[in-house]
Amino acid sequence: MSITTGCRAEVVGSMLRPEPLHRAKTALAAGTISVAEFKFIEDRAVDQAIAVQEAAGVDVVTDGEFRRGVFTGPLTESITGYEYVPGVTRNWYTDEGPIEEELPLVITGKLTSLRSMVTEEYTYARARATRPVKATVPSPLMTFLRWSPRHAPSEYRDAFEMAADAVRIVKSEIRELTALGCQYVQIDAPEIATLVQQETRDWYEKQGIPTDRMLSEGLDLINSVTDIPGPTYGIHLCRGNSAGRWMASGGYDHIAEALFRRGTGFDRFLLEYDDQRSGSFAPLAAAPDGKMVVLGLVSSKKAAVETVEELEKRVKEAANVLPLELLAISTQCGFASVASGNPDVSEKIQAAKLSVVAETARALWND
Repeated sequence: MSITTGCRAEVVGSMLRPEPLHRAKTALAAGTISVAEFKFIEDRAVDQAIAVQEAAGVDVVTDGEFRRGVFTGPLTESITGYEYVPGVTRNWYTDEGPIEEELPLVITGKLTSLRSMVTEEYTYARARATRPVKATVPSPLMTFLRWSPRHAPSEYRDAFEMAADAVRIVKSEIRELTALGCQYVQIDAPEIATLVQQETRDWYEKQGIPTDRMLSEGLDLINSVTDIPGPTYGIHLCRGNSAGRWMASGGYDHIAEALFRRGTGFDRFLLEYDDQRSGSFAPLAAAPDGKMVVLGLVSSKKAAVETVEELEKRVKEAANVLPLELLAISTQCGFASVASGNPDVSEKIQAAKLSVVAETARALWND
């Protein structure tokens, strides 16, 4: 199977952490188990995540991102240059309205990598999986969500100079992945999708980050990580996902032309499309010829399990804009972009949603 064009069913990245892993992390933090004991439990949890995905029938698998506390781990958990600074906030959204929340970390020093996180993830999963393994890496521009002009370090003149350091770190990770034989690298870039909302654009502007630069110079920085030859490259966009909350609402109209024109190194565009917040399929008309668009039609936030029939209907609607052979389907985002996971989805529901992704792909493409 060609991953670039033949992969029709996939999960975006993270999986719900099983309860034994939650307990083990608590015990490790308390010092009641050793690192070696914790790693044994963590490995067994990854085995379980791979088994769930393979049983569901998706075409590629991930390690569930279980070795991270949050999906941005490779840019936050194994990097120096961050610290907690009280009073730096941004909004998240729920069905009940917006919630202002402090940033857990703010960039106050030069970003420096301490170790590779994704190589441990990939090498272990590669040895355990019977299907191709996808490695997920956060966009270097995710560091913008940790930028505060009041606390910016002297090493950087602006946020884009800081992002260039993040690019070097991401590229180092991808070089290692490529040397280890990784066939598929997914860059997670929700910060680009959140620009569909005016309030979010206003927030970035207040941080001294012009959004027109994000959609030009910023997208060029993201695209530059694909300079390393070898893997299939995908870029995933959603409007935020933290314990069932989101960061923005709106269709892709504001960003589609820039995304597709500047994302020349990406073979697959994985786009959130699970509810009305994602808008219509019309912006897909800007997609470049021959590139795959993966429709994130299955919600990782909501408990209701979609049916094959309703998913087929939506894919066929998208096929009025792009040829069916250039489409695939996935979950809208990971099930646990943060360790706590999306609260309305159980492990049983997660498995059912992965299965319906695979069943729909078989029904539509019969690969």
